[in-house]
Amino acid sequence: MPRATGTFTIDGWEPQPYDEREGATLTRVHVTKTFHGDLEGASTTDIITAVGQAEDSAAYAGFERFTGTVHGREGTFVLHHTATSHAGESSLSWTILPASGTGELTGIRGGGQIVNDEGHHSFHLDYELG
Repeated sequence: MPRATGTFTIDGWEPQPYDEREGATLTRVHVTKTFHGDLEGASTTDIITAVGQAEDSAAYAGFERFTGTVHGREGTFVLHHTATSHAGESSLSWTILPASGTGELTGIRGGGQIVNDEGHHSFHLDYELG
């Protein structure tokens, strides 16, 4: 299974809190990104975040549409995100939505992880085309 690696920058972060109560704050966030490396392109993402009252307690889930190239093949696909963070431990993963690929990425499937190292974002995506 091929592995795509690289980095991305967050170009836009537009939070809209919609439920701020004791225990946690829920927020819709629209995010725009630029990818570099084996993925070259841009994306738009909409996530729902939950930030708890306890220090470093958070989670999010959402969907991202990537437009660009994967190892030189052009098209689009949708990623499903899930992430949690607590007490310095975090997990950020994504899965390609089956049957969401277009163009030369039709049939793409797989998943991977995001690494956030003090604001510097890198990723790997293990995928198959077929």
